[in-house]
Amino acid sequence: MPNLASVMKEEIQRLARKEARAQLSKTNRTTAQHRKDLAELKRQVRDLTRQVAYLERREKKRAGMPEVEKTATNMRFSAKSVKAHRAKLALSAADYAQLVGVSALTIYNWEKGQSKPQTKQLTALAAVRTLGKREAWRMLDLMEA
Repeated sequence: MPNLASVMKEEIQRLARKEARAQLSKTNRTTAQHRKDLAELKRQVRDLTRQVAYLERREKKRAGMPEVEKTATNMRFSAKSVKAHRAKLALSAADYAQLVGVSALTIYNWEKGQSKPQTKQLTALAAVRTLGKREAWRMLDLMEA
């Protein structure tokens, strides 16, 4: 016949382990969720840091360029040049319009020669004309984000 004290001791240990496992499982789940959240936040910080660095480089590059507003008043408008630049950047009219700040229909009308941009739009168009293909696509990604 087993000793009653040893049986009680074993039962208490078993119940204590069971209770401790239950408490630890909640803590482990919470810890895992916190780690996932931290990883996501680190990814967001990394992406935002890259965007800021890109924008700072772009701003430095633009600081050395002549002011677009001054060149826009002297700039001549050509429907062919808008169409050619859009094709060079491999952008749809909607994407190009988003960069310029107008509608896609306005871009089509400019390309057909049915309308001409206003001074404010000409300024924006001059700014877009300074962009290369990679910069244009990156700007679109930043605008969507």
